[in-house]
Amino acid sequence: MKTREKGKIPARTSLLGFGCMRFPVNEDGKINRPETMKMLDYAYEHGVNYIDTAYPYHNYESEEVVGQWVATKPRDSFYLVTKSPTWMCKDIADFDRILEEQLTKLQTSYVDFYLLHALSRERWEHIKEMNLLPHLKSVLDSGKVRRIGFSFHDDYEVFEEILNAYDWDFCQIQFNYMDTEIQAGIRGYELAKSRNIPMTIMEPVKGGMLANVPDEIQAEFRRVHPDWSDASWALRWVGGHDNVQTVLSGMSTMEQVIDNVKTFSEIEPLNAEEQATIEQARQLFQARIQVPCTGCRYCMPCPFGLDIPKNFRLLNTAHVYNVQAAQKEGYDAMDVAAKASHCQKCGACKTKCPQHIDIPAEMEKVVREFEK
Repeated sequence: MKTREKGKIPARTSLLGFGCMRFPVNEDGKINRPETMKMLDYAYEHGVNYIDTAYPYHNYESEEVVGQWVATKPRDSFYLVTKSPTWMCKDIADFDRILEEQLTKLQTSYVDFYLLHALSRERWEHIKEMNLLPHLKSVLDSGKVRRIGFSFHDDYEVFEEILNAYDWDFCQIQFNYMDTEIQAGIRGYELAKSRNIPMTIMEPVKGGMLANVPDEIQAEFRRVHPDWSDASWALRWVGGHDNVQTVLSGMSTMEQVIDNVKTFSEIEPLNAEEQATIEQARQLFQARIQVPCTGCRYCMPCPFGLDIPKNFRLLNTAHVYNVQAAQKEGYDAMDVAAKASHCQKCGACKTKCPQHIDIPAEMEKVVREFEK
């Protein structure tokens, strides 16, 4: 297993981290604990030493299951990671109380990496109102947490503000070969690298959408490396970035664990041909886009309540990644007024669109895809 040691508080972590948000489940939705223990054991025995969970994962069950596994291993033989649900904390006392609850569930006296979970502009403002940042020193001094970081889901400008607001030990972003220009993206990666703040990467396979790519892309992958899975291509691309300390994979089956362990046992930076193949895959994906909407939201608000960017995003995602059924579920769950079929064709949006999209006409594509 490849390892890396980075940051001001070095830790030699496995490049593959076990993300504990997609454990196998039983018919009742509860975690399949025997199978999960086997998967964690296999990963651990093959050098995976970064175990990442969070308070709300699996309807608050994940930390308890991870704690059951933690109790079977020498505590100093792996790095344990969890996250604070700051949106559930009205004050510092709540923050401390939840940390104590997490340590109890995890059956440990400390966690190696502790994150402020899924920060956005709204959650960041709440953290500032709580005056939480000055309190983090006492949390570190207590020994209950050894490194402080944050995970992130918002625009680059918010990421930049958060990164510059505190002396973070690490941070975690969504990053994959299709998501270099959204959220923190490649600009966020470069900013953290310039600050010597190592990164943990989530969604390297884009929630599984890069694990089973369309046929024309898969053919290019197989031409270059017949034995690499689609997911392996995505993971290798992320792992090739030198400021990445750990790449998280939320594994649901033993087959996924075995494949990922194989990938990260032999991983090397992609060569020129492999990089060119990834770029070709990106272009082939982009060629499947149905509507050239960038999600800038200049067209909003719609006077009739239509969610224009979301309709186009669902349509494009369905076609780009061959996930029509999942996107139809998302469409069906929308408010009636927000759906494409509610478009009144008033044209108010057309003059605002920087891409000059004929939005009312393109909404018909969404209706045909999800309603007819």
